Amino acid sequence: MPSTFEQIREFLSSCHPFSVLPAEAVEKLAQTVDPVTYSVGQTILDLGQESRHLHVIERGQVEIRSATGKIFGRIGSGQAFGIRALLGNGRASYRAVATEEVEILRVPKQPFMELNEIHPSFDRYFEPVGTERVGLSPLGVTVDGGAKVQAAEGAGLDLMTLTARDMMSPEPLAVAPGDRVVKAAQLMRDKRISCLPVVEDERIVGIVTDSDLRDRVVAEGRSGDVAMGEVMTRDPLTLSMDALAFDALALMMQRSISHVPVVDGGRLVGILTQTDLIRAQSRSAVYMIGEIGRRPDIHAINKIVADVPKLLVSLVASGASAHKIGHIISSITDAVTSRLLTLGEDRFGPPPVGYVWLACGSQGRQEQTGFSDQDNCMILDDAYVEAEHGEYFKNLATFVCDGLNAAGYVYCPGEMMAMTDKWRQPLAVWQRYFRGWIDQPDSRAQMLASVMFDLRAIRGDEQLFVELQRETLGRARANSIFIAHMLSNSLTHTPPIGFFGNISVPRIGENKNLIDLKHGGVVPIVDLARLYALEASIAEVNTHRRLEAGRKASVLSEEGARDLLDAFEFISNTRLRHQAMQIQRGEKANNMLNPKELSHFERNHLRDAFTVVKTLQSALSNSHQIGAR
Repeated sequence: MPSTFEQIREFLSSCHPFSVLPAEAVEKLAQTVDPVTYSVGQTILDLGQESRHLHVIERGQVEIRSATGKIFGRIGSGQAFGIRALLGNGRASYRAVATEEVEILRVPKQPFMELNEIHPSFDRYFEPVGTERVGLSPLGVTVDGGAKVQAAEGAGLDLMTLTARDMMSPEPLAVAPGDRVVKAAQLMRDKRISCLPVVEDERIVGIVTDSDLRDRVVAEGRSGDVAMGEVMTRDPLTLSMDALAFDALALMMQRSISHVPVVDGGRLVGILTQTDLIRAQSRSAVYMIGEIGRRPDIHAINKIVADVPKLLVSLVASGASAHKIGHIISSITDAVTSRLLTLGEDRFGPPPVGYVWLACGSQGRQEQTGFSDQDNCMILDDAYVEAEHGEYFKNLATFVCDGLNAAGYVYCPGEMMAMTDKWRQPLAVWQRYFRGWIDQPDSRAQMLASVMFDLRAIRGDEQLFVELQRETLGRARANSIFIAHMLSNSLTHTPPIGFFGNISVPRIGENKNLIDLKHGGVVPIVDLARLYALEASIAEVNTHRRLEAGRKASVLSEEGARDLLDAFEFISNTRLRHQAMQIQRGEKANNMLNPKELSHFERNHLRDAFTVVKTLQSALSNSHQIGAR
């Protein structure tokens, strides 16, 4: 029987990514949803069929098949399909078939697209990331059901790096063989679980799932007084705590099972389900963002942020681009910042005047990796009066910066943070700051401008920032002396290319024989992109988007833009892979790479990327008649 409006609203409110939406948006969407029931074997979406809906599974299971009938995966309650068709050419590239009676909530395209436009956190859930998507990714398929790779060939982001220990539900409830079925069913209902291991003398002897109760008890007309030992699956497949998630998935797919007990020396210690695999498979940034938005304090937030290194490892392993990885990691930092501001306002009261909190540096550019400190500031409305409002904003800024530090985003060594009085000022003061940096560009002004031209609003009255940015971009573009000074400052960061065109590393000192991938590779490209943006008054702050915009504005040639984008991606990806390896070894991530870690092929490509950067630095300095250092 189709769900009622109240049931649909309640389900969507508890289901990612709809749970990140405001309550009123969910209620409005629920009014447009069309609930449809499909019987076993019925095709829900066929190959080549035009699709005008996002399909969300409320209950039941759907099988995703190729044109030849190959099974890509099975998805269940809370998962979605039909996204690629909805966002792309409108036609399905696979077949979705009900493997049992299924209740589908069909979300019309128009309200779905409107939500994408209005709510960025919702839109990011469906954004492609390399060969993956952030969000509800069923086993072995992309979130829209399109074929990525076969499930057994590498399904998901974490599956080759995480173990059963990482993903299982620990300390599961269990019953004895002599316990009555009615007791088990009540326990499963009350605890909202889909299986119960059967244990005797601390050893697992069987397992009962909700489908077992349906098929072996209800369908057979058996009494609820029957013993669990009579309906359980005996001697079920078990996994050790150190079993790879990849192997677990392969076994579950081969045997068509959804629950596997995890044992340690024969003793039951956990249950691994398809739900656990799906969650760990994506380590969904949006799932994490949604959880951060509900956490009551910094300690609870930290439990979510602690998974960011694993997310980074997963994304690198999946082949996601460095551009997308930076966006995802930075989005989590944004969520932590926003939640801390909410908690701060709950503690100190509503802000007495308007403000906007901004991120700068790598967070501002949405290019964070596994090794980032915090850089932030506040622009206050000009109605701000220090004597009346100063204490409030100092307390709020300190609360947020302390919280970020506690979450692992350490204090900026240069104290470029909103908790520092200088970087928490009214709009008029910020306008004076930028005018001074542009009109009198000494070395400190160049350094500050380099950071502060990478501002991005996180929360608050964004118009305060828009007004500041509009004025400063126009002023900077018109001042050729300032641009020349900014270029000169940027040339302090040069790629490690020696006289004969080979990679050069220090022979002495703390970083002996190491390549600084940040200051020798990433930062020079960031600096070049910023200069192109200033020359064309480009408002973008992300390096990738700045280079694209610079090409369109003709301040950068097609070939130059393509070469820099390729170089930036390769250097950034090399840096991320290096950090992922360090995280896997239990080390602290950094930017210092021993070239011996690279293959001959990789070293050659890294040298070529560095050469591209050095060549374009020289071309830009020559055009401004500045000697490269």
